[in-house]
Amino acid sequence: MLSYFFYRSAIAMIPMIAVGIFFYRCKRRDRIKKNREILEDEFKECIASVSASMKAGYAVENAFRESEADMIRIYGKEAFIVNELALIRRGLEMNIPLETLLESLAKRSGSEHIEQFSQVFEIAKKRGGSMPEIIKTSTEVITRQIDIRSEMKTVLSGRRMEQNIMKIVPFAILLYIGFSNRGYFDSLYGNLNGIMIMSGCLALYVFAYFLGDRILGKIEKEM
Repeated sequence: MLSYFFYRSAIAMIPMIAVGIFFYRCKRRDRIKKNREILEDEFKECIASVSASMKAGYAVENAFRESEADMIRIYGKEAFIVNELALIRRGLEMNIPLETLLESLAKRSGSEHIEQFSQVFEIAKKRGGSMPEIIKTSTEVITRQIDIRSEMKTVLSGRRMEQNIMKIVPFAILLYIGFSNRGYFDSLYGNLNGIMIMSGCLALYVFAYFLGDRILGKIEKEM
């Protein structure tokens, strides 16, 4: 698409591979972040289920085993948290301590919230205390943090939509002018001056594209 709009040349697709690779890496990073947030939302429900089971008299290990069935009912068998709970269940069957399994989950996910829960759980296991109360308190804290994040994302969703529209506007303008005024842009293609001008426009567009994403990402992080 960029090759067509900026150069009208199939040959331009070769150097544009660099832009494609950079774009792919950024989108892959965004996908990892989104998957982590999905896992955090599911983990919130998981520890709420664990807390409820412990109130009913289950030991904490059995509560995590029971929560797997609850998560399947809520999210389905393919959910991230279901896969993670299956790993925890198999680990418990191999007599691996639950705190070690939770620590492993925190490292794999890269989630600050899951890591926070893992650390609190490990300390509680070593020093003793009321495990049901500790789980309950941790659940409330993590739930509040995740809910605040969701509210902030909702507030910024309008800005994100506006940004996505602005990313499309330049191409819509080019298409409109190109179809309504045939040959209007011909001087920008097939010659050195045109290539230089359009390369500058492309660089400016790519810079603005990722700058906008970076600004919104920074706002979300600070909030």
